[in-house]
Amino acid sequence: MEQLGFWKRAEIEPDRLALVDVDETEVTAGELLSAANRVANGLVAIGVGRDDTVAVVMPNSRAMYEVYLGALQIGAYLTPINHHLVGPEIAYIVEDSDAKVLIGHERFADALIAAAEQIGLAADHRFAIGDVEGFRPFSDLTAGQSDDTPADRVSGAAMHYTSGTTGKPKGVKRGRVDADPSDMGAMFAMFLMMFGIQPEDDNVHIVGSPLYHTAVLMWSASSMHLGHPVVLMDKWDGERMLELIDRYRVTTSHMVPTQFHRMLALPEEVRAKYDCSSTRVMVHAAAPCPVPVKQQMLDWWGDSIHEYYAATEGGGTIVSPQEWRERPGTVGKAWAGSAVVIRDDEGDDLPTGEVGTIWMAMGQAAFEYKDDPEKTAASQDREGFFTVGDVGFLDDEGYLFLSDRKIDMIISGGVNIYPSEIESAFLSNPEIGDVAVFGVPNEDWGEEVKAVIEPAAGVEAGPAFEARLRTWAETNLASYKRPRTYDFTDDMPRDPSGKLYKRKLRDPYWEGRDRAI
Repeated sequence: MEQLGFWKRAEIEPDRLALVDVDETEVTAGELLSAANRVANGLVAIGVGRDDTVAVVMPNSRAMYEVYLGALQIGAYLTPINHHLVGPEIAYIVEDSDAKVLIGHERFADALIAAAEQIGLAADHRFAIGDVEGFRPFSDLTAGQSDDTPADRVSGAAMHYTSGTTGKPKGVKRGRVDADPSDMGAMFAMFLMMFGIQPEDDNVHIVGSPLYHTAVLMWSASSMHLGHPVVLMDKWDGERMLELIDRYRVTTSHMVPTQFHRMLALPEEVRAKYDCSSTRVMVHAAAPCPVPVKQQMLDWWGDSIHEYYAATEGGGTIVSPQEWRERPGTVGKAWAGSAVVIRDDEGDDLPTGEVGTIWMAMGQAAFEYKDDPEKTAASQDREGFFTVGDVGFLDDEGYLFLSDRKIDMIISGGVNIYPSEIESAFLSNPEIGDVAVFGVPNEDWGEEVKAVIEPAAGVEAGPAFEARLRTWAETNLASYKRPRTYDFTDDMPRDPSGKLYKRKLRDPYWEGRDRAI
């Protein structure tokens, strides 16, 4: 079928369902297009144009798509900001991105007000949905604006910031292409077609993770470009997602392994209440998925669990359920137009089966870390390959297996230890709800293994639980992989998409010391 992009589709079929908002309000394509056009015309009216940046701090909502679909029609960059950040962190991204406009939501009023005190952005270029002191009502941006297509349409782009799990966030910026927005939307939607997802069929996409994440926004917007309705969740909840999958006959989504783990932890009688047979391409990425977790999901949902490996900077690899069953644990082979190699610390290619740093190249616009040429240069080579510091190996057929992030790797007595491998093993223990493994200082060995455990529901943390964990580790982990010490928490520092901020756990142990990595 012809690939049209959202804007053209909406003009042709304005009554098509485009969005089910978090309160289950149904929004047609025509309604969403009209609102996006008013946003686009409002931004132009206050001086926003090509290559300017619009920053947003918003929850999953209809308004998020209105701003996205508006900004990307006028050649602007849209920078979604993690709404869990505090004022100074938001201010840093607003300033670093050179944002000309900041749009926020009253749910995050305290952080927005604190950020506004630190940035030089004029008050008349700050807008809020709801009441935020020092911000104009969002309605001021669109009041009196035409819902006609803006003049001189040209494609904009998203400029996402890295998560900051290993340091300050960095803006990943790609050069814009002066093309028709609908053509660019259709082109980006072609990525979904690599998974067999077709335009204008009966697919329905569900969003269970925050839209400030690169892949979550890209997958849902691309679904809109293909003509598929998008069902929004405000905050992720396992049973709520199952309910929505059943009600709307959801076929596609972008998920993370943590969500799988938590749905599998639901009581069997809860899981059995909902029909998930409609699922076709429920893609996961962002972190290695423990083999037992993925196997259980395949047993439950059938061959609808697909996977890819990539980063905000690009990617990557792709693996079908059938391929994964043949090679449990792989994240797949390089997709069309991409390449993957494994290199040592000197930059030399390593042979099959040897663990090293993963480097990728793909046929897409080059990226830069905004205003950081040194980091950009360090992450890329002259052949167009880049790395984000992940570690892994290739098998003899070119399938990639992840080991860990290089910065998370533990070096104890000269031995490389990969925390993700240990975490994967621990998650097979039904008494464990979540786990983080990292290295802490050891005077003799350099580092030793520490585990932070979030007990499963109904399990009490304490000496008895730790004794059971140590006994379990003796039969499930090699001696050098076993944690020397355990801590317990009921609040693992993950964001709603499942990304773990491990540095928040690890850094206090290394204060005043230098890690070798």
